[in-house]
Amino acid sequence: MCYNISNMKNGDKLLYSNKIILEFILNILYFPIWWFTAGLLIVIKKNINFIQDQQKSLGVFIWVKNIFRPMYGQTDWQGRLISFFIRIVQIFFRALLLLFWMLAIIIIILLWIIFPFIVFYEIIYQIYPDIALIFSNVQ
Repeated sequence: MCYNISNMKNGDKLLYSNKIILEFILNILYFPIWWFTAGLLIVIKKNINFIQDQQKSLGVFIWVKNIFRPMYGQTDWQGRLISFFIRIVQIFFRALLLLFWMLAIIIIILLWIIFPFIVFYEIIYQIYPDIALIFSNVQ
């Protein structure tokens, strides 16, 4: 069913427009609270899931668990020795890649926290450019 706004009474238009404006203002005021509470938790949970997926993809723990098991079923001492060193190299590079992803995630979370302050500073700076001079002369 399609409603035609021109059929609404003037009192209804005023009532609904006031409700819409009030809800809009409340959403703007609630946004910073959401950003640092529920929004931050969502970002952290998604990034933890990403790290877990990367760990599963890289299989670092599986390589560590099987470090003393010979590769390709070669149970002679040469096969065991080669398998051990190959697994050490694999573990090192895979753990290094996993560490890179963890550092990237930490940077993303820190940027999430810092971003509103940067935006607020830039807005204030555009409105009052002299404020930047005050902060730049502080020594």
